[in-house]
Amino acid sequence: MADWQSLGSIEVITRGTPEIRKNFNVEKVSPSWKVVQYPLKKEDIIYNLIVAVKGPRTVAALSSVAHRLNQRSTIVFLQNGMGMLEEINDKLFQDVETRPNYILGIVTHGLYPERLFSISHAGMGTTAIGLVPRYPPERSREGVEKPKDVWAPTSRYLLRTLTRTPVLAAVGFSPTDLMQLKLDKLAVSAVINPLTVMFDCKNGDLLNNDAVTRVMRLLLSEISLVIRSLPQLQGVPNLQMRFSPDRLESMICSIASTTAGNFSSMLQDVRAGHETEIDYINGYIVRRGEEMGIKCVMNYMLMQMVKGKRVMVNKVIYDQLAIEGLGRTS
Repeated sequence: MADWQSLGSIEVITRGTPEIRKNFNVEKVSPSWKVVQYPLKKEDIIYNLIVAVKGPRTVAALSSVAHRLNQRSTIVFLQNGMGMLEEINDKLFQDVETRPNYILGIVTHGLYPERLFSISHAGMGTTAIGLVPRYPPERSREGVEKPKDVWAPTSRYLLRTLTRTPVLAAVGFSPTDLMQLKLDKLAVSAVINPLTVMFDCKNGDLLNNDAVTRVMRLLLSEISLVIRSLPQLQGVPNLQMRFSPDRLESMICSIASTTAGNFSSMLQDVRAGHETEIDYINGYIVRRGEEMGIKCVMNYMLMQMVKGKRVMVNKVIYDQLAIEGLGRTS
């Protein structure tokens, strides 16, 4: 908070041109696991909230303001991976009638931090967004959704605002279409991210390597089977072809080639000793597979290897720290 008070602005760098943005109303909150039923005095209801933290930090971040959210509030989640909503509902918003409305988003813009409160918009992309139904939608025999929900005013406001902001290039999708887009991205992340961690390499180094291709195909056989077996996608046209192993492999190789010189976000997290999103990527495939009786041993093994790699890196990082009163072990 002291850093923000000294700077009081955010710098956005687009194509090398910096732009300073000021006049933000900033409120400091601290994560709390204590569940409060009603807003405390002098605290207002939050009607519109955008969450962009990494998956493992989502529950902690929302716990500090959960008591200020209700059925009229709308939360936009702009995150990698899947399965966060189930965790949030289980730990924070158990009552389906009173929980906030949810909007999910997929961002393909290239962004990276330059320094504190400075972000570089390195590459233009798109933003796909869609409302998450409060109740499961009915589906006709032709696979067409019959939504039960009436959109909350805050949801309509956020969808309208985001889609009318030119720089975001945001487009709205139906829940089923958005889920398929998220599963596309999940499949890519479930292969490229953990493999670059284990090989400690750039994305492009995974290509043109027969041994790596064999591992990739073993992973994809499990990922494809789980996605094509998901109950909420049954009856969706072209499901089997869209998520076939061959089509997923072609998509992954194309993205790895396009981003050949990049280090994956998961590799960057591991190198820095940070917690990864592996539980919401390969972990999601493993959990959904278990629900349907599908054993995803390759994805489970790779998930544990990434976690083990992070522990090893952390040991090296902490061993290099000079901590008063603690000697290094030889």
